[in-house]
Amino acid sequence: MKNFVFENATKVYFGEGCVKEYLSCLAKKHGEKVLLAYGGGSIKKNGIYDEVTAILKDAGKEIIEFSGIMSNPTYAKVLEGAKLAKDHGADWILGIGGGSVMDCCKAVSMAAVSEKDIWDEYWAKPGVIDFDPLPLGVIVTVAGTGSECNGGAVITNEELKVKTGRDYPKCNPEFALMDPTYTYSVPVKQMVSGSFDILSHIMETYFSETDEDNVSDDISEALMRNVIRNLRAAIKNPEDYTARSNLFWDSTMAENRIIKLGKKCDFECHQMEHQLGAYTNCNHGQGLAVLHPVYYRHVYKDGLTKFVRFAENVWQIPRDGKSDEEFAAAGVEALADFIKEVGLPTTLKELGIDENVDLKEIAASCNLAPGSYKKMTHAEILAIFMECK
Repeated sequence: MKNFVFENATKVYFGEGCVKEYLSCLAKKHGEKVLLAYGGGSIKKNGIYDEVTAILKDAGKEIIEFSGIMSNPTYAKVLEGAKLAKDHGADWILGIGGGSVMDCCKAVSMAAVSEKDIWDEYWAKPGVIDFDPLPLGVIVTVAGTGSECNGGAVITNEELKVKTGRDYPKCNPEFALMDPTYTYSVPVKQMVSGSFDILSHIMETYFSETDEDNVSDDISEALMRNVIRNLRAAIKNPEDYTARSNLFWDSTMAENRIIKLGKKCDFECHQMEHQLGAYTNCNHGQGLAVLHPVYYRHVYKDGLTKFVRFAENVWQIPRDGKSDEEFAAAGVEALADFIKEVGLPTTLKELGIDENVDLKEIAASCNLAPGSYKKMTHAEILAIFMECK
């Protein structure tokens, strides 16, 4: 294992009924004015909103509503939330939702107390947070991003057409309440998309140096097998508690920094998808599903040892006399077959990205991730996009 420093400040309360059991006590530890943040209103249909607001009111909290957070949260939305928090004197933030809500809330927690332009200072480039953001707690309703246990936030600047993620430990939620039954009402299509995002996060970490024996890769292989098995089970029965709870924790484990210890990490597919999203607002998990097999066909020979392990230990493909290259390629194709099996798109056309979208411009805007097994160029990224059409 290479040297590392590990930190995770978020306290997780996991399991059925955890919101009823713990939220009141947690709320009493914070100020009386809470910025309650959520998305398009699904929590009002499934009863989560009523449950949470009743607990907050019983705890004597004044609720400031911040709703309408979109699936790709924008910097304009962040500024809207920050203004609400400032104008009403919010003492803390409680986000209810998936990764988009949590990411937006982290940025709001900074913008609400900083006089700086947080895009220029903290998203356009890495920055140093020399102040305390507003305290943040989250109630997670979607398995996918793992944003509940890190300081990462992906924000889209619509004016610049740039979608960028940064991870600041000071933005880690203080607490995360994770009741797997809260994910039951998530549409199957969205559940599948979020689950592929989990798998993507793990693969982006796994397919990178170091390649010698290490704990992180062993954990990653177990997590990938778990995501594959439990996604299949959850598709068959969306209210399979075992499957939904496993996917929920897979999501957290993929992004709570544990499997990244001692790893260089790749995340080139995420860089490419972020820019596709910045230009087209496509679904994140679906975009990753389109890109990953094509990207891996470009790089597997440069990371042959790891791709052989992927075929053997994750997909458990029989060797049957295959060469290393043939065996590694079979693992990539097993991934592609799984994407089709669970009903995810396999082309940009299926994402709604047609010939009117300038793929060359998008390719040129992508960051080049230093962790890739193969040194990528904008020309090769464009080639990957073209192969995805």
